[in-house]
Amino acid sequence: MADNARAKRLADLIREVVAQKLQRGIKDPRLGSHVTITDTRVTGDLREATVFYTVYGDDEERKAAAAGLESAKGILRSEVGRAAGVKFTPTLTFVADALPDTARTIEDLLDKARQSDAKVRETSAGATYAGGADPYRKPADDEADDTTETDGDATA
Repeated sequence: MADNARAKRLADLIREVVAQKLQRGIKDPRLGSHVTITDTRVTGDLREATVFYTVYGDDEERKAAAAGLESAKGILRSEVGRAAGVKFTPTLTFVADALPDTARTIEDLLDKARQSDAKVRETSAGATYAGGADPYRKPADDEADDTTETDGDATA
């Protein structure tokens, strides 16, 4: 079992090597320049690596990129082995990253919140306070109430 720091270093190296090889070394038109390696994770025993990627484009281009990455898996693994110099080169598994979809969902939710805030602002534009601008009692008001009660008691 390797330590976490070594697994992190290997994951970073795999991410860099795969990204460089995709950019310069593989001539597959399905991969092109719209595939981005976002993250890499390596298991504790350094035997398996999961490479997360995003594809700029529609669903058809995402499917083509996934097929291209699967076909280039052997070349990419041999490049990783050459660069890493470890006894056992990890197997590579490519997973489409859900980050863009999550970001799109968050943006949609933020837009809904902005619209809701705008509606609240519109309805409260001409509104007035129900019981006055300051609904809290002040110490000065309490003293005025106390003096009228104590004046009646002092004369008796």
